[in-house]
Order: sequence, then structure tokens, then C-alpha cells
Amino acid sequence: MSDEARDAMEYDVVIVGAGPAGLSAAIRLKQLAAEAGTEINVAVLEKGAEVGAHVLSGAVIDPCALNELIPDWKEKGAPLDTPVTTDEFKILGPGGAAALPTFLMPPLFNNHGNYIASLSNVSKWLAQEAEALGVEIYPGMAASDPVFDDTGALKGVVAGVFGIAKDGHKKDDYQRGMELHAKYTLIAEGVRGSLAKLLQDKFDLCTNSDPQKFGIGIKELWEVPAEKHQPGMVLHTVGWPLDDNTGGGSFMYHWGERFVSVGYVIHLNYKNPYISTFDTFQQHKLHPEISQHLEGGKRIAYGARAITEGGFQSVPQLSFAGGALIGCSAGFVNVPRIKGSHNAMKTGMMAAEAAFDAIADGRQRDRLESYDAAYRESSVYKDLYRVRNAKPLLSKLGTFWGGVVGMADMWTTTLLGGFSFLGTLKHGKPDYAALEPASKHKPIAYPKPDGVLTFDKLSSVYLANTNHEEDQPAHLHLLDPSVPIRVNLPEYAEPATRYCPAGVYEVLYDESGANPRFQINAQNCVHCKTCDIKDPSQNINWVTPEGGGGPNYANL
Repeated sequence: MSDEARDAMEYDVVIVGAGPAGLSAAIRLKQLAAEAGTEINVAVLEKGAEVGAHVLSGAVIDPCALNELIPDWKEKGAPLDTPVTTDEFKILGPGGAAALPTFLMPPLFNNHGNYIASLSNVSKWLAQEAEALGVEIYPGMAASDPVFDDTGALKGVVAGVFGIAKDGHKKDDYQRGMELHAKYTLIAEGVRGSLAKLLQDKFDLCTNSDPQKFGIGIKELWEVPAEKHQPGMVLHTVGWPLDDNTGGGSFMYHWGERFVSVGYVIHLNYKNPYISTFDTFQQHKLHPEISQHLEGGKRIAYGARAITEGGFQSVPQLSFAGGALIGCSAGFVNVPRIKGSHNAMKTGMMAAEAAFDAIADGRQRDRLESYDAAYRESSVYKDLYRVRNAKPLLSKLGTFWGGVVGMADMWTTTLLGGFSFLGTLKHGKPDYAALEPASKHKPIAYPKPDGVLTFDKLSSVYLANTNHEEDQPAHLHLLDPSVPIRVNLPEYAEPATRYCPAGVYEVLYDESGANPRFQINAQNCVHCKTCDIKDPSQNINWVTPEGGGGPNYANL
């Protein structure tokens, strides 16, 4: 962090990230102030060019948190207008599919009462609600550094640094940014946020939790012919093209005006370094069970984002001196349900309530211990607790037997109030440590894109509307620039060229086919954070680029 003096603005609460968690926290703070007849100053920083630009999810949304936060959301026009009408679960083989009877599945899998929607659009709507209450929202303002006070508590963040050239010099339009100070700062960056990583280390927030686990979710939005559109249909699959030892599965949702959202999630604890996350998804769309929904349609959007999968065992200590982690910055996704937005919103609301009470009591920059306590008594805790063994069982037993035993365990925890005969299983090693040397595996031959159902990375990145100022320092930092060629290439066949779904990383050779060099195409980055998670040498550190850079998702 630079030592140069910056102007500062003072707020009661600063929130980093204008996703569902951050905006729910902001709205709840203003609601509480109105109920108490007081004022509270709240600022929300968003690194995307606009609210929702970096928000990507499936998404089938459980409205339970929204019902609590804004009970009249339907009357106010929230963009949740496609209720789920049909639930299907299938196991795919190379040429066929077998349906899983829904009566065998625990009740938590039932999507009755849920809505198919764009979480990006929901975030935009929440921002309108927040601004109507007086919340100040600043899109295009990346929070690049934390600021600490003399006691070591989080004092706020630095935001709005612009105009630094690729070689480090200050350009004519240089802006040194501003410090936003707060009594409490809530971190709502989403999965693998750069500030959250720093704060978890500084305050030892993960000492008593398992390593966080992750998946990479890749998604496309299609517009299909009216005769193929089935509004409210939800389809989830497991199996082909992944083998039984590689966790993952697909989703497909029919919604809106002839929209079909189709996507694939691959658990990032996979072993085979030759797996290409992007090409696995493209191959999946060739299966007759999937292609029948897309044929005759047009792909109109693309995106990718890491997902937290650790659940109950991986939730860190949530509060620290001066702030707290909310939403996917801490990781509250229910993996079997493939849902997390309801929990993200609820944790934002709980943190807001803790911060409001503390400020009302005249406190500032201490630990919001009541937030941690509220979490332990909350619906979020119960939601994660009853599915706590699902992910470890998939990791230990594979997709088939892990799924069978996991279903049985979830029936047990549902019927017995959370009790499991298995206790609470551990996750074990972090995802990057699961990758095995290339010598233990064979390269995978993926089908070439046909330009109709399957596509290449560059045309996909184009549909993500991603953009970065070219003359700026790369936001993908190599801790040791020699590692990709010296270590990762001979040991793992440099997996960055395959786990990245945006073509950011390449290994290039000279005309003779020798002298490899590692190239980073940072302008392609869609901010999924997979590289920061999966690099086997933990040599890549993702930091925020200039505010406004990255994808600009619409209806995703």
C-alpha cells in the first residue's frame, strides 16, 4: 500500500461489494435507522462498471431472505417472475440418461416456491431499493487496499486508484484514490476476494475451520425458439463427460422471455491436470439430453465464476476488529441445493444488525461478536449443518457412491434434527494440493467447437463484455515469474492453460518449438478467481484491476 497521503471520507459503515450480501446489509442498516428514528451513513463500493456487472449465478433463488428483507418485493417489481414448475435430476452417460426419482431425494432438493432469475438483475434491483433509502453506491470503484488504525483494527479501505501505467509510472489521468473510513467495514467481495484473503490471514480467521473448497461455474445464456421454451423447468445432471472421480454437474433453467441458462460446475479438487473446465462444459452441451433444448437457439451471453463449496466446516470466524465477512466472502453456499444467494443476503442482514447495535451503543472498530453468535443460531447455520457431509463424501467416494451415501446422510440429518451417524467429516487438503503430476494422466481430446452448439474461448469472452484498460499493471501477479515454466510446465503440463475458462494463460514457443514462455492475457480475465485457487504452486495472486474493469454481465 502506498504511503502517499490521501483524502478521506468518513462513514458509519462501508461495504465492499454490491452483490446480494452487501446490498442486503446496506438496506437493513437503513431500515433499522428509520425504525429507530436515527441516521446512519452507509457507502457501498463496487468494482464493476455498474452494479451487477460482476454478479453471476445459476440461478434458482430461494426467496426466504428477500421475504424477510423486503416483504412486498413482488409489488415493488423485483425481477423474480419465473417460478419453478418442474424439477428434473438425471445421471448422464455418453449417449443416454437415467432420471433420479424425486421421491428418493431429501426435501431440501425440492425447488417448489423458488424462482429462476438473473442474480445480476436482482442485484441491480436491490441497488435501486438501497439508493431509495439513502445508501451511497459507487460503481467502478475498486477497493484495492485495507487501511488499519493505530490499534490494528480495520479502519476502512482505499478505493478509486486510477491512471497507473503498466510500467508503474503515473499517467496524466492518475488519481491516487481516497480512503473511506468507517466505524465498521463489511467485506462482501464474493468468492476469493482479495481483501478477504488479506484479512483472513491478518486476523487468523480460519484457524478453527477446514480449508475452503471451491468449484468453477461456467454459464451461457441462450435465446431459444418459442416451441422449445418451457418456463419454470429446472434440470440438474451429474456424470458424463466427467468421470466418477471428478466432481461436478450441470444446470439448465428455462425462464424469462425464451431464455435458457445452461452451465456446468466442476469441483476444483480434481486430480487430472489435463482437464479443461471450458471444454468440458462445451462437450457437455453435445449430449442429446442437453442439445435438444438448445438446437435452433442462439447463445447471447457467457460468464464464469468460482463458487464456495466448503460449507459448514469451512466457515471462518466472521468478525474481526473493525469489520466482518459476509456472503460468499465467508462461503455460505449449500452445495447439494446449488444455492447461496439466500444465505448471502441473510448474513448481510445479520451483520448489519450487529453493526447497527454496536454503533447505537457508541462502539466502533471492535469485534462484532454478536454477528458470529447470530450466525450460530440462524437459518444459515442450520441450512449448512444438515448438508455438511455431502461435499466430503463426494470427494472421498466419488460421484456415484458419494451421492448415494450423501443422500442417505441428508435424509438422516433432515429427520433427526441435524444428527448424522457420520458425525462431521473433514475436507482435508485444499483444492490446489489435489492436483496430480501430468505423468499420472493422459491428455484429453475434446471435440473441436462447431460454432453452433459449442464455441471457442475467445468468442465466449467476447460475450462476457470483458474489458480492461490496456496500459495498467496486470492484476494477475506471479509471485515468482519463473515457476510456470520451471515447475508447472514439466510437473503439471501447466494447467493454467486449461483451468482458466477465459484464455488468460498461454505457453508459447519459438519457431523451432522450443524455449517456452508463459504469457498472461490479463485483458481476457472475467474475474472468476480460478487461477488464484487452483494453481498448484500457489504462485498466482489475483488483485483488483482499476475499477470498472472486467466483465459486464447482462441477464446472467
